[in-house]
Amino acid sequence: MDIILLGTGSPLVDPNRAGPSTLVVTSGQERSDPGNGTSRQIFLVDCGRGVLMRAAAAGVGAADITALLLTHLHSDHITDLSDVITTRWVSTFSPNALPIIGPPGTRQVVDATLAALAPDISYRIAHHADITEPPRVRVYECTEGQVWDAAGVRITAAPTDHRPVEPTLAFRVEHGGVSAVLAGDTVPCATLDALTRGATALVHTAIRKDIVQHMSAQRVRDILDYHSSVEQAAATAARAGVGTLVLTHYVPPLVPGQEDQWRALADSEFTGRIELGDDLLRISLV
Repeated sequence: MDIILLGTGSPLVDPNRAGPSTLVVTSGQERSDPGNGTSRQIFLVDCGRGVLMRAAAAGVGAADITALLLTHLHSDHITDLSDVITTRWVSTFSPNALPIIGPPGTRQVVDATLAALAPDISYRIAHHADITEPPRVRVYECTEGQVWDAAGVRITAAPTDHRPVEPTLAFRVEHGGVSAVLAGDTVPCATLDALTRGATALVHTAIRKDIVQHMSAQRVRDILDYHSSVEQAAATAARAGVGTLVLTHYVPPLVPGQEDQWRALADSEFTGRIELGDDLLRISLV
């Protein structure tokens, strides 16, 4: 199983970092084969700005995505939902609905996105003889429990704490004896601890509290209310006994040359493998 950090940015626009988005790629054949339990599956977790550009750089197209998992409906995590839906639609040459799994409210957001795309959809159907229907999507709303079980991949969701944004989710993806938990945006909470326990890796957002708490704008300091600091993310990984902590969604942006500072903060709470870096960082789990 590979984790690819497509976008490691935040709502703050950064020319070097796309919006929050992560790929989980299971091992197996390049093309999906429903009859083969080892076929490759590709799960996109959140779809922030620039997600498909980063996916293309990782060698993945919209048509390759097995399912889209949404941790929550904050705008920076769903900015490019319309691009994912539209590009998958026009680049898939056989009917293939996109499963979208997210918290309650996801269906309303997807329906509104399709409504906004209505003119574009009508133009393309009118222009292309082989496009005869709108994009196919299947929306599944959940708050906890198993949400996927196919071709050897099992995905479980659990609630997290990102209040006043609620409900919010974390996902645990398991395949071939390894597991990765995608925490999304959250403060430490018992439900995330339980979901993460014994996982191979935890992908977690990270805020530099030591920097943010001294910023002049209250609106920026407010983010400390509902995000984990680097130390808190690391402590979550330590309590769960994971092997690898992957940090992402850096606030403020991770500046080249400051990696050791971030790593030292995580090291204060977690003794395992720590991964942080730029967009397109790929971590292989075994």
